[in-house]
Amino acid sequence: MHPHLREGHHAVGETFPGAAAEPSGPPYGGMSGEGDNSQSVRSTPIGSAAIMGEMDAIVIGAGIAGVSLAYELSADREVVLLEAESSPATHTTGRSAATWIGSYGPPIVRRFAAESLPLLLDPPFETDGPVATPMSCLWIGINGRDDDVRRLAQDTGSTLVDGAEAERLCPVLRPGAVAVAAWDETAKDLDVMGLHQGYLRAFRARGGTLVTSARVVEAARDGADWVVTTTAGDVFRAPLVVNAAGAWGDIVGAVFGAERLRLEPRRRTIFQSPTRADLTGVPFTAGIDDGFYFKAEGDTVLCSPQDATLQEPGSPRPDELEIARAMEAVNEVTTLGLRSVRTSWAGLRTFAPDGNPVVRWDEKAEGYFWFVGQAGYGIQMAPALARHGAELIRAA
Repeated sequence: MHPHLREGHHAVGETFPGAAAEPSGPPYGGMSGEGDNSQSVRSTPIGSAAIMGEMDAIVIGAGIAGVSLAYELSADREVVLLEAESSPATHTTGRSAATWIGSYGPPIVRRFAAESLPLLLDPPFETDGPVATPMSCLWIGINGRDDDVRRLAQDTGSTLVDGAEAERLCPVLRPGAVAVAAWDETAKDLDVMGLHQGYLRAFRARGGTLVTSARVVEAARDGADWVVTTTAGDVFRAPLVVNAAGAWGDIVGAVFGAERLRLEPRRRTIFQSPTRADLTGVPFTAGIDDGFYFKAEGDTVLCSPQDATLQEPGSPRPDELEIARAMEAVNEVTTLGLRSVRTSWAGLRTFAPDGNPVVRWDEKAEGYFWFVGQAGYGIQMAPALARHGAELIRAA
């Protein structure tokens, strides 16, 4: 066992017991980060290379996972955040549907989401405005899944309602289309970029350094430290490396000789459609079978087929067939009359094979910590999960 694996540090497949597993598929990997250009850091010679920064920790990937954990670690150590792209939040974070739903996800996700809510309502740092604002969520029973709705209500404390009440709560539901639903009044709309930028500013205020266009291409162990080289030829040195590279996690891990987690990036398509329906009072509404969700966005409907197709790390394109399927499914149970697409995009949700977040030390590589596999729930559980990750690191 790795010397950093102590009590409370979870091994592969047992990181967070009790979460629902996602279907497994062929492993993909890649490399990533997110950021904006770096501040200067002190330089020291090592052999023939110039060390750009001698730090306490290197965090790779500046999406919401990386910036939140980097912020937590920077309370008591010097941290550099390396981003492969030219700006932060280019991939999954910047393509999120921006919601906090306490009844969403497996038990471990609901736990960290619940612990994160107070920090989203009252962040420990300055933001440009409220990060979380009130919203409601209606889970509807369709395709013979009424018993699943009842279980959801029982497990999460959501209110079980009949079809007539569901139609009152969501005025665009087609009469008689839904027999039972679960009503979650605790849901929130999230300002994802506001949260991300708040973390980033607070990280810098603590002395943290962000470096963009900094894809990691080489890493070597030198005594108790990692010496990490980027595509720009910059070299950073630290005893701790955190992999928060999302869909690119396995490729980053390979550079360090770490375990192969067999991470599964899965495409999620989102689109906006105009509608003539009155959207007043329409809540976030989702089929319990993961077939679709929709929410009002101005005079349009934001919708997703909730697809989860395995994809190589990168910038995925929206799936037009899935969009057509979702429009048909939404129109079947509502009076929205979706017929065209105003805009569409896609992002990647990255799963570990068991569907649980991976927050632990690597078993092969010394001083190497995993913070990946948030599986599309990363925004709503970011504050508490980052604090948990920082606690495990400090405990070692």
